[in-house]
Amino acid sequence: MILSLIGYRYSVYSWIAKLALVEKGIVYEWVETDPFAADLPDQFLTLSPFKRVPVLQHADFSLYETVAITRYVDEAFAGPDLQPSTPVDRARQSQILSIIDSYAYWPFVRQVFAQGVFAPQFGERVDPDALAAGLKTAPAILHVIAALKRDGPWMLGSAITLADIHLYPMLAYLAMVPEGAEMIRQYPGLEHWRQDMAARPAVMETVPLFTDPD
Repeated sequence: MILSLIGYRYSVYSWIAKLALVEKGIVYEWVETDPFAADLPDQFLTLSPFKRVPVLQHADFSLYETVAITRYVDEAFAGPDLQPSTPVDRARQSQILSIIDSYAYWPFVRQVFAQGVFAPQFGERVDPDALAAGLKTAPAILHVIAALKRDGPWMLGSAITLADIHLYPMLAYLAMVPEGAEMIRQYPGLEHWRQDMAARPAVMETVPLFTDPD
């Protein structure tokens, strides 16, 4: 049975899940679902009780929450390993994922990207206070993330991991606002990493149509 991914084309978490699938080399079926729609089907609500995307379906197994999905994708299928092998590196990966979800997602995506890019592009009301708040919060978070990056091309060194896959879409959305892109450039190691990620075939295949990470 073909694995399917239920997601929304502009959802940063749906992008993360797609990126993990493509990096792993897994064929999947995309099921476009807008979680903000008023008439969500009952089947989706059964699979995702919090009305969030993405949702992974594999045979009779379904799974929501992006971190759970990407770890399942890595552990259940053949392909390049997307998680470190040592306890120390796995702990660092988990720390980075937690920082992204707990502290980076809201200012990077829901405030800067949503108010600086998404709202004006789709004719929605822009909240300048939310945009300003996100731009004010973002530098401190970028400082922490940049400090955690190891020597080498990727976040944890020589091999790409879920830390890279989880972080890149968040930074790509932040960088769509000029002030956000300038903030990232203050950290050359992080900026070089972002450019290297942007050039990966999996990123170019999965990037949302309106996204220009540079």
